[in-house]
Amino acid sequence: MTKPPKPKPLLQDAEKPVRSRPRKPRDPAQPNLPLDPMPDRIEPCLALLKARPPKGDDWVYEIKWDGYRLSVHVEPTGIRILTRGGYDWTDRFPAIKLAAMWLPVGTAILDGEAVVLDEQGRSDFGLLQQSLGGRGGKKSSSDAIFMAFDLLYFDGHDLRKSELDLRRHLLEDLVPAGEQGDIRLSEEIEADGDQLLASACDHGLEGIIAKRRDAPYRSGRLGDWLKIKCVQSDGFLIVGYEKSTASFGGIGRLLLAARKGDDFVYVGGVGTGFNERSAAELREQMDKLIIGKPAVDTGRKRNAVFVRPELVADIEYRAWTHDGKLRHASYKGLREVQDEAMVYEVE
Repeated sequence: MTKPPKPKPLLQDAEKPVRSRPRKPRDPAQPNLPLDPMPDRIEPCLALLKARPPKGDDWVYEIKWDGYRLSVHVEPTGIRILTRGGYDWTDRFPAIKLAAMWLPVGTAILDGEAVVLDEQGRSDFGLLQQSLGGRGGKKSSSDAIFMAFDLLYFDGHDLRKSELDLRRHLLEDLVPAGEQGDIRLSEEIEADGDQLLASACDHGLEGIIAKRRDAPYRSGRLGDWLKIKCVQSDGFLIVGYEKSTASFGGIGRLLLAARKGDDFVYVGGVGTGFNERSAAELREQMDKLIIGKPAVDTGRKRNAVFVRPELVADIEYRAWTHDGKLRHASYKGLREVQDEAMVYEVE
């Protein structure tokens, strides 16, 4: 008579926990098994500023978009839209959220930029801020679209170790070129870098991005991506303003500062770039921060009002003077804390 089979532990003792075998390490030669856990958040790859485009076939180019850097997470439980600083702004971009729900993918993380386009199809940071209710506003923007330029996770597979060409190939299947929805492809441009930069500047664009085509996705500013601007644009702290009865919001000129080690240094002022709405919103923000003495030495100023150095202004400028002041500066808007507003650092 044959012996009956031994009962399995689950049937033998209901009190014992059921344990699976330890998971084997992922085999790079067989990327399909097992699936990679989906990251909760990925620190973005940042572009390093350069004066001229790089040379050689190792580089591909895109237009530089002027908006808020976002990552769109398509997860089994729904959609999450995170800012560069890791803040959840899903509810502030309802159109992008809806478009992400219709993407033909189970799970994904897309890297890109939320922008609002002007009548010529150029990204306009001021229009984006207005659509969100200004700095510190809580409005949702139905005008913003998402320009996708990288794919970091796709249907259970972490793509960060894959080269850019492969990631772009999968992204273009997911977001085809030429589509005009609320999630669009930031298309790669095969061109000579110098000629493309000249064309971008002629069309009033902010600049171009160069990316090494064989590079993996690495968080931080490591040189795999480069940005080349038509004009310089950086963040500066507002330390005060000069009053004027003839200007929007009574702001004759903003007084600006940059970081220098652990201190701040005055870098001049800006009196252009305001409209009635942006000046009124800016004045409202500054009037909450008024202080008696300036946070930095601005020299003698007439009719100056000084504020705590908490607001970061996005300033476009052409060059620096010999004594360290901004030349041909123009105000573009206020940067958000959620966007990890960086303040220019003087060496």
